[in-house]
Parts: sequence; C-alpha cells; structure tokens
Amino acid sequence: MPVRVVLGAQWGDEGKGKIVDLLSDKADIVARYQGGANAGHTLKFDGKTFVLHLVPSGIFHDHTTCIIGNGTVIDPLALLDEIEAVRKNGTNPNGRLFVSETAHVILSYHKTLDQVKEKSRGLQKIGTTGRGIGPAYIDKTSRTGVRMMDLLDEEILSEKIRLNVENINVILKGLDHDEKIEAEPIIEEMLECGRKLAPYISDTGSKLYEANLQGQSILLEGAQGSLLDLDHGTYPYVTSSSPTSGGACTGSGLPPTAITHVMGITKAYCTRVGNGPFPTELNNSEGDQIRETGHEFGATTGRPRRCGWIDLVALKYAVRVNGINELTVTKLDVLDRFAEIKLCTDYLIDGKKTRNFPLNIKTLEKAEPVYQSFKGWNQDTRNTATIDKLPEEARTYLSFIEEYLSVNISIVSTGPSRKETILV
Repeated sequence: MPVRVVLGAQWGDEGKGKIVDLLSDKADIVARYQGGANAGHTLKFDGKTFVLHLVPSGIFHDHTTCIIGNGTVIDPLALLDEIEAVRKNGTNPNGRLFVSETAHVILSYHKTLDQVKEKSRGLQKIGTTGRGIGPAYIDKTSRTGVRMMDLLDEEILSEKIRLNVENINVILKGLDHDEKIEAEPIIEEMLECGRKLAPYISDTGSKLYEANLQGQSILLEGAQGSLLDLDHGTYPYVTSSSPTSGGACTGSGLPPTAITHVMGITKAYCTRVGNGPFPTELNNSEGDQIRETGHEFGATTGRPRRCGWIDLVALKYAVRVNGINELTVTKLDVLDRFAEIKLCTDYLIDGKKTRNFPLNIKTLEKAEPVYQSFKGWNQDTRNTATIDKLPEEARTYLSFIEEYLSVNISIVSTGPSRKETILV
C-alpha cells in the first residue's frame, strides 16, 4: 500500500488541507510531520468551514487514524483548543488522534522571545507569525527543549523550564525587554496540559512502522511549502523546519525506502506571505484581482497574501528537491475571469536567461520573470466533473505545466469544497 507525502510546492498556502482531507477518505493513517500552529489548513464540507493548525486534516474521516509526528512543535494549549473544536463538530478524536512523545513543546516564553526578536530586527523582519515556532526549534537543536513526554514527568519538566526561563530572561534583558518571566506558573500550566493530553501522547514512530509493515495506506502531511524549507528555501525568509519530502522521514520516523509517492501541491498562480523575494509578484490590479477572487488572506494570521503568476522555474526546483511524481493544481477557478494568463518560464538575471532557481537571495531579488502568455478561458470552471469538460484554454494551460515540469497532474481543484475537485 502507498506511503504518500503531500507537500506544498510553493511558499505555502497551496490548499494542502483540502487535498489531504480528500485523500484521507482512502487512507488508514494521516501523519503531520513538521511545523507548528503557525500553519493553517482550511477545510470546507457540509456547509461548514474548519481551520486546523495542528490536528491532521484527516480527522473528519471516522476510519482514519491521525498522528502529530515528532518533527512538529506543539503548543499544548492550542492543541487542547483544537481538540475541543473537533469535538464540538461531533467528531470524537479519542483512540484516533496520537501525538508523538518526542515532539517538542512551544511554551509561553518561546512566543515572547519570538515577538521581541522580530521587533528588534526592524526593517530586516522575517515576517514570523510570532507564535514561538523558531525559538522552540532553537531549543530543540540546543538540546534544551521540552518534549511532550516531559509534560508527564513533573521533576524533569520543572528542571527544564526553570533552567530555560533563567537563560531566556538574560536574553530578553539584552533585547531591552524588562518584563521578567516566572517559571512556576508555566510549570503548573504545562502539568495540567500533560494530564489532559496524556491519553494522546504515544510512541507514534512505532505505530507508523507497524502500520507500514501491515500494508496500511499512509499519508504524510506537510505544512508551509518547499520554498520555505530551512535548508532548501529562500533563506533567511524561511520557516524553522523541513517541509520538503526529506523532512517527512525525519519528522515521522518512517524510513525513506517506505515512501512510494510524493505529491506536490501548487496553485494555478502563486502567493507568498511575509517577507522575501517573489519574482512573479504582481503589485497591480491583476494581483489585487487574484487576491480578492482567491480570498488570499492567511488562515492563521489573516494577513493579505502577496499574489502573482505561477512560477515554473521555482516549481521545477521544487520537483527536483522533493522528487515530486504527482502534481495537484488548486484554485484553477480563480483565473476564470482573466483575458490573458501568464506563466513564468525563465528568469533574466544580469542580462542572462536561466531556468535555475538561485538560492542566493541577492541573485533571486534581481531575477526578472520571463513570461509565456496564454489566452484565458473566461468561463466558470467550478463544479466541472471531469478534465475533458474544462474549457480548451484551461486544458492547454494545464498541459503546458505538465510538459514543463515533466510531472503528470492527478488532481485539479476548482473550488474550496470537496465536490469541486477533478480526479484526473
């Protein structure tokens, strides 16, 4: 049975939640493998809208087991709120939701540190959500982090938090933040969270390993996007983890040999949240039209997303880095009312044309997009049942993307609901 990685092939916000929800109908297990509550996956079905931040998108399929893997960083308070929201929808997560005992914990001091450091950067801000993701990963790599299993051990938890608070107060003072953090309230709060989350905390790596041996169907769900990868993205304007397919292994505990499919998700255009280079960005009426039609505002922060034409140079890079062998194109319907649609096929850098995606920020900032134009279809694509029922111009557009990337498109999304999906 397949082990399929589903990941963002752009700068995140590609519509992964809907696709994972769709694929979860035939999956035994859905596992989230990195990121934190800074990611938001929006699901729409039965006339309702749900935004999930930590719980995998398969939770609303009663037969699917959901796992939050060791590669994530978890805000226990946010997780408890999300579990309660799932319950209120009539979905019981007991016995179906498991949290890795070795996943690291985001604490209140991580959020404070995140916000203070971002403010101190001035014009060099990264665009972080301020939810403590980066500082939690820093503690992880510094080997001072609190893990989910520690919430169940008062002695270990207290020792770690007291030591960390002592060090963080020194850092905050150096950043001209005078408010001192107290350890004891944090310890008490986290012990209470541990008591509530104890039924969910588990050795999830073993669960995934056994499930794979038994031939169960597994989806590994990424957050953010490939171009925000800490190693392979537009550094330093990246996230603090590895959304790429390699991160699916380290963040779940499954070996690389287990993975059979890597599905990349891309919008029919391109967006980015936060700072950093964006070669195809449209600071004009076309960009505004994409933003308004596509409702391009962050699910977690509400921030307006930067919008532009699809960037095939960047996508080709994502295909290479991830080994993408399946492609999903979302939000095709957002382009329904454009007379002309463009795709970036090359960059012009210092007068030279290239199809290589540069990882040097200064070089990428100089990249001028070279476009190929296509005639728009100017008709509604929502609720289209099959690929052959799409307008000819839309099929031509999608075929060009396939040929450029040398990857077949297997799913086309023409709206936010489950039914507005074409399985190719």
